[in-house]
Amino acid sequence: MADVFNGQTLAALPGDRAVGHVRYATCGASDIVNVQPLSFNIRGGMVALAHNGNLVNAEELRTELEDRGAIFHGSSDTEVVGHLLALESRGPIEERIAAALRRVRGAYSLLFLTPDKLIGVRDPHGFRPLVIGKVRDAYVMCSETTALDLIEAEYLCEVEPGEMVVLDTDGLHRSRFAESPRGGRCVFEHIYFARPDSLLFGQSVYDVRKRLGRELGAEHPVEADVVIPVPDSGVPAALGFAERTGIPYDMGLVRSHYVGRTFIEPQQSIRHFGVKLKLNVVREALRGKRVVVVDDSLVRGTTSRKIVKMIRAAGAREVHVRISSPPTLFPCYYGIDTPTRQELIASSHTLEEIVRYVTADSLGYLSLDGVYRAVAQERQGYCDACFSGDYLVALPGGQASTRAGGAERANLRVLG
Repeated sequence: MADVFNGQTLAALPGDRAVGHVRYATCGASDIVNVQPLSFNIRGGMVALAHNGNLVNAEELRTELEDRGAIFHGSSDTEVVGHLLALESRGPIEERIAAALRRVRGAYSLLFLTPDKLIGVRDPHGFRPLVIGKVRDAYVMCSETTALDLIEAEYLCEVEPGEMVVLDTDGLHRSRFAESPRGGRCVFEHIYFARPDSLLFGQSVYDVRKRLGRELGAEHPVEADVVIPVPDSGVPAALGFAERTGIPYDMGLVRSHYVGRTFIEPQQSIRHFGVKLKLNVVREALRGKRVVVVDDSLVRGTTSRKIVKMIRAAGAREVHVRISSPPTLFPCYYGIDTPTRQELIASSHTLEEIVRYVTADSLGYLSLDGVYRAVAQERQGYCDACFSGDYLVALPGGQASTRAGGAERANLRVLG
């Protein structure tokens, strides 16, 4: 980012407001045409749009819009919102946005930039975060509070589920555009997605992840010589596990910070090679020891398998895998790239089969009850569909229940 948007480039840009995006593709192809923000020239002027989340009825809306003559340039679900907004030709932009969003279902934290306003909205369930900050006389909206820290902005509050926030020359204006049903804050944000130095849904991500590790240590203790994390996202949970069990903590794996997260890579082959580039062992910390390796999630199993083999090759006597979340059994349709249940190893394999596949001596997942003890919140305020199958927003035609159930048992030899 700094190589593209350096000081000279930013100084040359006109205007006093901007919107940006770093979202990876969870809906549509990873093509340049889908890169956000998307811009639309609608009645009343230009609108730039950035979206975090997934719209579950995007395909049916796209078909309807194309039947009415709409021309789509990409495959992103976000483009549907722009076309719906273009159809709302009367009234203030805030009313047109609210009318357009009444047609969509799913997860969305959205920012709309017009020539004179920045408008933020959050879906009625509040699946994805959106926060407000202030730096000097200017307001800021972003997904994580760490972005506010970077520009030395003061964190003010969250955009509430079903709320619209308008920033203009008169300041900040808040209103509700939709009623909020049962809360749906994504619990996986606490476990994996958010940065540990963020404040998420009113809580420190770092503190929650340490509590997840402590709960994991209480549920799945083991006799071992050392606890190591899978860096970086597994570090707080490993610290909590070590504190709870009394097993010494050490850094047995070192991460290269020039390689991104393997979980979100679009192709399996890239994920496989990415593990080798991303992590390396500290042999002196592992040789001859009984090792507990703590990670935040085990989704496809391929990364864990490679990590366990690396630790064994470094001379570890035993390798025990501990996961600070429950088994990922169901796809997410609200902004996480797990499109089919067949990709999720826990959905089609027993615990014993997964242990054999990742070549560990034992494997323990944190229970869903343990997650909520760590989050210290009422369960009904969160979405945990990836663990429980309890989808808060159903897909058209019952697609969620179809895709979330009855997956064929995969062949471990194929996985290997």
